[in-house]
Amino acid sequence: MTDSEAVTTQGSTVEDWTRALAEASGSPGGGAGAGVMLAVAASLTSMVAGYTQVEGQQGKEVADIRTRARSLREAALRLADDDASASQAFGDAFRREPGPEREDAIHRASVAAAQASAKLGERAIDAIEDLGWLASHGNPALIADAVVAFGALRAAITGARTNVSFDLAALKSGGATLEQIQQQHPALWSTVGRLNAALDRIDGLTADIDHRAAPTDAA
Repeated sequence: MTDSEAVTTQGSTVEDWTRALAEASGSPGGGAGAGVMLAVAASLTSMVAGYTQVEGQQGKEVADIRTRARSLREAALRLADDDASASQAFGDAFRREPGPEREDAIHRASVAAAQASAKLGERAIDAIEDLGWLASHGNPALIADAVVAFGALRAAITGARTNVSFDLAALKSGGATLEQIQQQHPALWSTVGRLNAALDRIDGLTADIDHRAAPTDAA
């Protein structure tokens, strides 16, 4: 399989999907890659939860975390494919001949792409505290896996934050200023701030546990 348009996260092998990602087509692109990173983070969260054996209320907490992580893994892959479609439309809009139709297509594609990335980012934000709970209360033998999960989650959020910001800024091609764009799309604009705050949260959580995951580095 070499046609990137036929590649999906759920219907292709890792080899086929990453080969399509390596092509200069943009579909899949960085946004879809962020979705896959979110799926990796969710998968590792589920794994760490599965290795964590606790009783009582904490046992229920672990079970709930694992259920949410499994659901997130599936959702993340769908969001990756949605982003690939949005990326394709974004590229098609910029390839149009100059004129009002091109500007209208760019505007619609930019907003749709930003919305796709924002949705992915919001789902990623929801996963932070579950992983943080496992880092504190989960099986200590899996702490390195928790740090890897945080890394994947950070990559997903970084991708979502950057893509939302970039797609909003693309609206300037139609003559709008950043101030006007902020007024026209306040929800998307505020998403960038929430994603930045989420990155700070992940960095703090990772710093708190890194000495446990990489003790030779701390020494």
